Amino acid sequence: MHVPVTSALTAPPLPPVEIVAGEAAAPLAPAVPAQTVLRVRRTKLNVLDGRAVTIAGALSADPRAGEARPVEEVARRIIVLQARRRHGWRTLASTPTGAHGRYRLRYLARRIGSELLRVSFAGGGSDRGAHRAVGRLNIYRLAEASWYGGGGSLACGGWLTRSTMGVANKTLPCGTLVTLRYGGRTVRVPVVDRGPYVAGREFDLTEATKRALGFEGVGEVWATS
Repeated sequence: MHVPVTSALTAPPLPPVEIVAGEAAAPLAPAVPAQTVLRVRRTKLNVLDGRAVTIAGALSADPRAGEARPVEEVARRIIVLQARRRHGWRTLASTPTGAHGRYRLRYLARRIGSELLRVSFAGGGSDRGAHRAVGRLNIYRLAEASWYGGGGSLACGGWLTRSTMGVANKTLPCGTLVTLRYGGRTVRVPVVDRGPYVAGREFDLTEATKRALGFEGVGEVWATS
């Protein structure tokens, strides 16, 4: 039996496929760290050597940035207390923030003198850093003092008058600034003269310094030098 041979079936040509390149996804904008603000609410900055300095406040979102963030987002952030020294800011103490961003720093004072303080938050994560000036820390020792008046020349130059602010001391260089505290009042005055020459006394206050402190003749003052 004769079977006719048929040609192979040919598939119809496929329509051309148009390849369209998709648009590249727009790069994500980097997250902008949130503004923060440090507040200082209570301070204890005038202390005797060996006593505790304390600063309390809170870290929060900056209200000017219009941000509304849960309070837990400002918890567990590290706040540091820093003193201005010759070579920059030096950290004295640190503490984590608690609920509502509150913090309380405590530093045991062991360095007699006077220096500027600030609190600082270094930032990190979703928050920007922040700093806040605290004021001047004065760490004192007890010193016996008296006062003198009248006129005449001063050993460090110039003339003594009723308005001269300063102290006399036997060893401190002329011009050395000394912070004195008495009865809750504080003055910062230079060494302007030599004295006193009574055993046991370290400072002679000028009449103007005596008035500014409310000092009563002879007794103990707090001194930073």
